[in-house]
Amino acid sequence: MHARHAPWPYARLDVPALRASGHRPHPIRQFVLKTRSRCNLACSYCYVYEMADQTWRGQPRTMTRATVARAAERIAEHAAAHRPDRIDLVLHGGEPLLTAPAGLAAPVDAVRAAVARAAPRTRVTAGVQTNGTLLTRGRLAALQAAGIRIGVSLDGGLPAHNVRRLDRTGQPGFGAAARGLRLLARHPHSYAGVLCVVDLAQDPVETYESLLAFAPPTLGLLLPLANWSSPPPGPHPGTAAATPYADWLVAVFERWWHDGVRRTRIRIFEEIIALLLGLPAATETLGLAPATTAVIETDGSIEQADSLKSAYEGAAATGMTLDTHSFDELLDHPGFAARQLGREALTAGCRACELVEVCGGGHYPHRYRAGEGFRQPSVYCADLQALIRHVAAAVQRAAVPPAAAS
Repeated sequence: MHARHAPWPYARLDVPALRASGHRPHPIRQFVLKTRSRCNLACSYCYVYEMADQTWRGQPRTMTRATVARAAERIAEHAAAHRPDRIDLVLHGGEPLLTAPAGLAAPVDAVRAAVARAAPRTRVTAGVQTNGTLLTRGRLAALQAAGIRIGVSLDGGLPAHNVRRLDRTGQPGFGAAARGLRLLARHPHSYAGVLCVVDLAQDPVETYESLLAFAPPTLGLLLPLANWSSPPPGPHPGTAAATPYADWLVAVFERWWHDGVRRTRIRIFEEIIALLLGLPAATETLGLAPATTAVIETDGSIEQADSLKSAYEGAAATGMTLDTHSFDELLDHPGFAARQLGREALTAGCRACELVEVCGGGHYPHRYRAGEGFRQPSVYCADLQALIRHVAAAVQRAAVPPAAAS
């Protein structure tokens, strides 16, 4: 299946030869636990339910206690083998807050206990990513007590921004999400931030400023999951010189950059700035850092990042399970190994680009072309170049006062 859809890397990357040449894998640092495989919303653009991959239909609705226990054992085993200072857990779905308050922290408690026994110097941090509609005082209290920080996905701070976020009966989900966010904003120590997918149909500055009403400590502005065979909304890549996504993000950047008070952190801008300055950035969407995230589905299968589900049916699958494979074995899966190659995974044109250290070829799923695979430039290549150059110019102006420049 993989070799047919994505010859690179699945038919062309020789992992044993790669290891024999001295290329060592990087251990897993983040584990995403799909505690629920269903959601109470039916967002029309959801990559889990509405895009190329429909394998969710065969998943159990809930991760069982036995699967949680096995996941904890495997994570602890990996931590004991590699002794990282820290590993991160993310409770994900579906919608993880479909779990009752009393059971929300159980997967985190199990992993922390297992890691404490196997690798006592490894710290376990935890978060949950939710649509916010089920965030109540009881759930918030349970998450706070376990030290689990909360991130919320939203399309903007106004009802008009969220018309595609409907519940299973077709009713808007914004009101409930807004109530959850207002509750969360009163507990900043538990508030991880807000994720928002860029929507060209919405005014960028209005979207940004409306989200500020929920006081997010960080804001993640995400490019829609798209690729060369399933292009993003807007002008088809390569058919025009337009850069609509860069234009949208630049408008937000200008408002954020020139604001007298920094009211939130915007991840994509801060990561570009860090990479321009030669600093590491904690992201898989930019830069050349290796992918270090593994996903555990509700049935105990081990998968790659589920953003790959936007490419083709089964794109995230590895054929591995908690019962039969370790996370060290995942590191040698060709799909995973490819995402740890950095510059070597890119096309010749990308490797020669002066922005490669910052762009990193863009987000891996955005490089996909059916029948060829993931060794393409990002479908957002032109947008990324325009955005990075704009941010670089702003940083340069800030570093060199006008008098000095003259």
